[in-house]
Amino acid sequence: MARTGASARAWGGASQYAGLAVAGAAAALLLASGPALAAAGGGLAPEPLVLFGIPVDFILFAATLLSVALFHHYTLHVALTGLAAITIYKLAFTGFKFGTGIAGLVGHMQHEWVILANLFCLLMGFALLSRHFERSNVPEAMPAYLPDDWKGGFALLAIVFVMSAFLDNIAAALIGGTIAKHVYKSRVHIGFVAAIVAASNAGGSGSVVGDTTTTMIWIAGISPLKVLGAYVAAATALLVFGIPAALQQHRYQPILKDPTPGLVIDWARVGVVVAILVTAVAANVTANLYFPVLLDNLPVIGLAVVAAILVTGLIRRPDWEILPENFKGTIFLLALVTCASMMPVEKLPAASWPTTLGLGFVSSVFDNIPLTELAIKQGGYDWGMLAYAVGFGGSMIWFGSSAGVAISNIFPEARSIGRWVANGWHVALGYVIGFFVLLALLGWHPDAPH
Repeated sequence: MARTGASARAWGGASQYAGLAVAGAAAALLLASGPALAAAGGGLAPEPLVLFGIPVDFILFAATLLSVALFHHYTLHVALTGLAAITIYKLAFTGFKFGTGIAGLVGHMQHEWVILANLFCLLMGFALLSRHFERSNVPEAMPAYLPDDWKGGFALLAIVFVMSAFLDNIAAALIGGTIAKHVYKSRVHIGFVAAIVAASNAGGSGSVVGDTTTTMIWIAGISPLKVLGAYVAAATALLVFGIPAALQQHRYQPILKDPTPGLVIDWARVGVVVAILVTAVAANVTANLYFPVLLDNLPVIGLAVVAAILVTGLIRRPDWEILPENFKGTIFLLALVTCASMMPVEKLPAASWPTTLGLGFVSSVFDNIPLTELAIKQGGYDWGMLAYAVGFGGSMIWFGSSAGVAISNIFPEARSIGRWVANGWHVALGYVIGFFVLLALLGWHPDAPH
């Protein structure tokens, strides 16, 4: 039931303070890790400036994240301002990983542009895919196949979980969000939105084609079997957050009991959706198996998705009109990813299960791609445990994963750290319980330095 009057104002204030508390906790964890994460010396760039034992880079990044929590209606402006401040600081004082001044900045962007281009193409492309899916009328038909009570919500989360093992987690989250929008008459609880993102991230954590981080582990020559253990934690987490989220949603808005009379499925659009998804998966698998060097030099998966959208546009016109609004959310995420890439993170703390647990919380505010890259270089991690931590951890805050940013374009009200954490409390609980179930059942089995 919606809150009104003084109750709504009290809830809004509480949510904002909750957002500050969570963002502050995450920032504190990031800052506490700063001295351990900062470079011990060497490299092309000078030593980072330190204030109270903390590199100034981390302070600026933490201030950006706190500002996102405070001003969640202006997230794009905050992210771009933070990126500008960090860039100017590094140009003036410390330089970048690949040198100082403009040359160092150019070198840094040459190193990062493939990741950024892939994210841009996938976020924009999958937004068009989700609109194709919506207009196919399949979401309208889903009530005929989902249970009418809270178990229908849990079944939807399970569907997203399974899809994400084979698809990109952005696509799985958007498809799940599109279905939820229809079967719940556009009244989707923020706790359930958080659960959709968590289900997509959890489902991809044990599959080398389900998440960018697991794909990176595969590219590094580590067996795909070594990340399968992540599913022990992921399945446990799904139960822990999925049931409370489904109950939340059922109380807020029960599932639509019957599909629209006379509904006709546009099978051509369904074919377009399938073609785009198959192209993305095929590009990922083919490049990894036969042309891995391309993944470091070209945004292969993103370009494949764009090509598939253009070709299938001959069958059904994409809804290009939605791109301007999605562009804002995409640039927001790219700005935060770029900020994270500029942090003086040259070494992770010693590999251990407590470190891995902590990396999950760090990944809720810090891009998990550079964290995974450093872990691979350092070695000594249990890859299934690491894949679960960095893959699922971003679900705890809405901008902690690309799936969360993508789904916020469908549900803009989710762009509040306070409301996300207050209503999606079960996601963090699921992360912790899932992690310790994995540790208890399979134990810590670190790989040799790779």
